[in-house]
Amino acid sequence: MALIEPEEFRLNKLRELRRLGVDPYGREFPGARPLGELVERFEKLQGETIRTAGRITNKRDMGRASFMDIKDWTGSIQVFFQQKRLGDEKFTIHQQLDAGDIIGVEGELALTRTGEKTIFVGEFTVLAKALLNPPEKWHGLRDQEMRYRHRSLDLFSNDEVLQTFLKRSLIIRAVREFLQERGFVEVETPMMQTVAGGAAARPFRTHHNALDIPLYLRIAPELYLKRLLAGGMEKVFEINRNFRNEGISSQHNPEFTMLEVYEAYGSYETMMELTQELVCHAARRACGSLEVPRGETEIDLTPPWPRRPFWELMEQHLGLRRGEEEAIRHMAEETQTQGARTEHPDLLAYRLFEKQVEDNLQDPVFVIEYPKSISPLAKAKKGDPEVAERFELYMAGMELAPAYTELNDPLEQERRFLEQVGTEEERQQIDREFVQALGWGMPPAGGLGLGIDRLVMVLTNRPSIRDVILFPLLRPPEGA
Repeated sequence: MALIEPEEFRLNKLRELRRLGVDPYGREFPGARPLGELVERFEKLQGETIRTAGRITNKRDMGRASFMDIKDWTGSIQVFFQQKRLGDEKFTIHQQLDAGDIIGVEGELALTRTGEKTIFVGEFTVLAKALLNPPEKWHGLRDQEMRYRHRSLDLFSNDEVLQTFLKRSLIIRAVREFLQERGFVEVETPMMQTVAGGAAARPFRTHHNALDIPLYLRIAPELYLKRLLAGGMEKVFEINRNFRNEGISSQHNPEFTMLEVYEAYGSYETMMELTQELVCHAARRACGSLEVPRGETEIDLTPPWPRRPFWELMEQHLGLRRGEEEAIRHMAEETQTQGARTEHPDLLAYRLFEKQVEDNLQDPVFVIEYPKSISPLAKAKKGDPEVAERFELYMAGMELAPAYTELNDPLEQERRFLEQVGTEEERQQIDREFVQALGWGMPPAGGLGLGIDRLVMVLTNRPSIRDVILFPLLRPPEGA
C-alpha cells in the first residue's frame, strides 16, 4: 500500500524538473532573510538585492511572467518572475512550480507599478517540490480531525495555529526566566518510576526487560522533587511531561506538560504570591496585557486575586455546608457522581465542585482550605486540623494549579499513605524511599504544580487542550 498518493500533475512536474537537471529537493540555502524583516524594513532595504526563502501560497501566471506569494513563519511577500530577466531555461524551470512548493529566491526588493512590495527574482532554487495539494486553496485547514492528525499541514495553512505554538514557546520561556531570576534551579527527575506516586491517577504501565521489573510512566514528579528539598536543594522546579491513563476531553490529554515548583521555608501562602506573579509575568510577555481575551469576553488578571474557601464556594453555588454528609451524598446520587454511595463525603464534595462549581470561576481565584482527607501530601491548617493548607488556582472555568504547604512529618505522612490504601498490593505501592527521605529531615516548604497546557489555553484564547499540544493523542485512522 502506498503511503501517499501524489497528484499526477505534480508528479509530471517533478519528472520534468529532474529532466531539466534540477534537484527537486534542494540542499542548504544560506543567507535567507526572514520575510517579516523584509516587509518591516522595506523602506531601508528597497533597491537592495536580497536572498530569502519560503513556501509558495499563490501563483498567478501571465504568459511570459508570473507573480507568486511566498510565506515563512515571520510573514509573506510577493515575488515576480519574468522570462526576460530569467532567460528561457530558468523560466521553464519556474513553470514547474506550484502552490505548496518551497523555493529560495534572490532579487531586487522594489515596488510594482501598483505599489506592491515585491522581490524581482534574478535567481531562484527549488528546495522542495510538494506532491500533495494544499488544503482549500490556502483558505485554511478546517477539518478538526485532519488538523490534529496532520499538524504540519495545519501549521503552514493556518497562521493562527502557527502563532499559537510560537506563543506557547514564548510562555514557557517566560516561566523559566521568571523562576531562574528568583534563584530557582531547573532539575530533571525520572519519567519512568518504580512507584506511581505524587498524585491520585491511573498510570501507564510498562516493563523493564533487563531488570525484570514493572515500571510506570510518571503521573507526577512531586515525590522526587521533595527528596531534593531533603537533600539541600532549596529552590527547584521542573517543566516536563506527566502521563495519566485516563479520559480525553477539551481539558485532558493523557500526556501533558506540568511545571512543579518547590521552595524550602515557604508555604501555600508564598506559593500563592509566586503563582500570581508568574502568571501575570507570562501574560505580559505573551499578550502584552493583563486583560486576556476569552471567547467573546475577557479575563482580567490584574492582582490581587481573590481567595475563597472551598466550603464557602460550595455553600454559595450548591447550598452544601461542611459536615453535611447526608446532603452531600444525596446530591452526589442525584447528579450520578462517581462513588456516590461508597466514597468519603469529602471526596464526593470535591467531585461535585468539579462538576458544578468550577465552570463559574472565570476570572482568577484561589480556592483555599480543602478538606485534609483529600490532601494526603499537605499540612493541616493550624487551628483547624480537618482542613489542609492547600489552594487550587481556577480561571476560565478550569483548574490550573494546585499547591500545598508540604507535609514534612514522616510519621504523619506514613499514616496518611496507609489511610489511602486498602489491600496489601496497594501497600506495596507506597513510596517508602520518599518517606525515608522525610525521615532524614525535609525543611518546611511550599509546593506548586501549574498545568502549562491549560495556561497556554488561557493566554492564547484556545477552547481545547488539543489546540495547544502539537501532537495530541488520537485514535489511529480507520484502515491504519
